[in-house]
Amino acid sequence: MTYKFRIGLRPQWMLGGDGPAAVPLQDMLALLAAIDATGNIAGACRACGLSYRHAWGVLRRFEGIFGTQLLITNRRQGTQLAPFAQRLLWANRRIEARLMPTLESMASELQEELERLLPESGPHLRLHASHGFAVESLMQHMGSRKPGLELRYRTASEALASLERRECDLAGFQVPLGDFESPIMERYAQWLHADENVLIHLAVRNTGLFVTAGNPKGIRGMADLARPDVRFVNRQIGSSTRHLVELMLDRAGVSTGEVQGYDTNEFTHMAIAAHIASGMADTGMGVETAACRFGLDFIALVRERYFFAIRKSALETPAMRDLLSIMRSPDYVGYVGQLAGYDARDTGRLQTLEEAFPSAAGAGI
Repeated sequence: MTYKFRIGLRPQWMLGGDGPAAVPLQDMLALLAAIDATGNIAGACRACGLSYRHAWGVLRRFEGIFGTQLLITNRRQGTQLAPFAQRLLWANRRIEARLMPTLESMASELQEELERLLPESGPHLRLHASHGFAVESLMQHMGSRKPGLELRYRTASEALASLERRECDLAGFQVPLGDFESPIMERYAQWLHADENVLIHLAVRNTGLFVTAGNPKGIRGMADLARPDVRFVNRQIGSSTRHLVELMLDRAGVSTGEVQGYDTNEFTHMAIAAHIASGMADTGMGVETAACRFGLDFIALVRERYFFAIRKSALETPAMRDLLSIMRSPDYVGYVGQLAGYDARDTGRLQTLEEAFPSAAGAGI
């Protein structure tokens, strides 16, 4: 059985407020993005499905509104965005990176609310997880297939607490391999119980520092964050990545007060990457895929395993069996495996807590 519809929410820029005179910027922003990608207006017109005349009309209209040029045309170098247009485009990318997880979560919630009112509405699963590329692609691979998967983006601690309160069926969390595994697991231990929970392995991923292409500041590791010429952008309070940053800074002998920008927060890996790519910071912590998508260099620091924790009692439900089948499918495993910095060899594998964390099991998890 498939859904009859699929809800999606997207942000939209408006000039002049919400009244009838408000002017939407989406066509202009899409055109600027295409010009930036193709290097010429003709290629951008093909990408956007616009006529050459209409594209120039859009550009001239907004040049008049803003009172400045949007393009710089050079016979040898083609068409480039003017500085004002570049800033507009980067602002749009930062906004999308910040808002998309929230909008996806809201769309998923609305989808499930409406689906429950339809005839033949079947059981669905509730997933609480921090935003990640394997999670995002799982929602895409679910598409309109059953079982329904209702997504809420939460920090790992919030997700695990929700699972214990039975407010969700799957809770996503990540744990670094190596020296930082133990202190991170100590943080999660209060919500994970060997007699009640089992884990679904999602992926292993590279996490590290993002830097602008060419690494002009010569950043090599966490000790460089104490330098006065290095601007850092952090993840939000309560996130596992922020906690990992604290642990790594402590290991490097750097106090958080020495880090310029430590209290500047973003909510996703993509938002961190957009923040740096737009020149607002020099470095930040995230997964390699985000750095790759924004053309940033990546300094690998740790490997993280990402899991879904579930209740053992949910394993034999048709909805969970169907979800596991999708997670183990060649399409999904292949997609996750081609993400930059991701390893999908164990995707969909079930593990007990003792199997996944033998050292933690002795500590009472």
